[in-house]
Amino acid sequence: MVHQIHKPINAAIGWARGLGVAILVILLALANGRAQVAPSQLPPALQDLFREGVAAQKAGQLAEAEKAFLKVLEGGGKVAFVYNNLGIVYQQRGDLARAIAQFREAIRLQPDYVAPRILLGASLLATRQVPEATRHLERAVKLQPREPLARLQLAKAYERAGNAAGVVAQYRALQKIAPQDAEYVYQLGNAYLKYAGWCVQEIARVNPRSARLYQVMAENSLAQGRLDLAERAFQRAAQADPGLPEIHYALAQVYLQQGKPAEARHELERELAIAPESVAAAAMKRKLDAAERQVE
Repeated sequence: MVHQIHKPINAAIGWARGLGVAILVILLALANGRAQVAPSQLPPALQDLFREGVAAQKAGQLAEAEKAFLKVLEGGGKVAFVYNNLGIVYQQRGDLARAIAQFREAIRLQPDYVAPRILLGASLLATRQVPEATRHLERAVKLQPREPLARLQLAKAYERAGNAAGVVAQYRALQKIAPQDAEYVYQLGNAYLKYAGWCVQEIARVNPRSARLYQVMAENSLAQGRLDLAERAFQRAAQADPGLPEIHYALAQVYLQQGKPAEARHELERELAIAPESVAAAAMKRKLDAAERQVE
């Protein structure tokens, strides 16, 4: 029934994203409580009692809601959604240990029930139990791939675990599910930036003298307008791997900005020797040749 959840709270999701797991879980919990108002699996004698619990929960009367749900369970109504709603009550109180226990029981009784998996995953994240949270959220996503809340929480779990590629994958999926949602595009961009940073760290770990590492350093210096630092870093990249395309072309661009056309020409010749198909390097060399003929 999770597919019913996101519609009533679309306007609140963006606000919740910035406030962390707890608020988002409460919003999900409230919406889920609204979704569970037709308890047809319960005996007729317990259905009204369950509805009373839901009404109390929606009104913020958590003690009354807890009593009603416990009475339903005591009366033999031990079905997954009752445990789920009782877990929601404890979640709203901030009693995560008891909430987690109820969500676990709901999942045990109905393994394909997605709502308690999302709520359990978020609760486990809030208590720093990241590996188990990740397992439940991955299962929730597998059960309902188009449920945004499951993917949002899974992205949080991957971020906590340092799985940058996993975070990117979840926001890419969310962007496909809701291509008009600018927030997902923004978060995807952030995820790519963090993934790029992770990749640089991995390069440094695998090979601290990698030409690509020096290239990244050079490009960062170039973006800051530090031509001297960029020049040295590109030179070190070229020394680390003389046959790597792009490096000599980039160094030629630096030399041109520094007013060193002879050095730029030399690097372009090296670039074209490595990558004769380079249109950019050939075009730059033609411009240098033309400028030199005009001087003559």
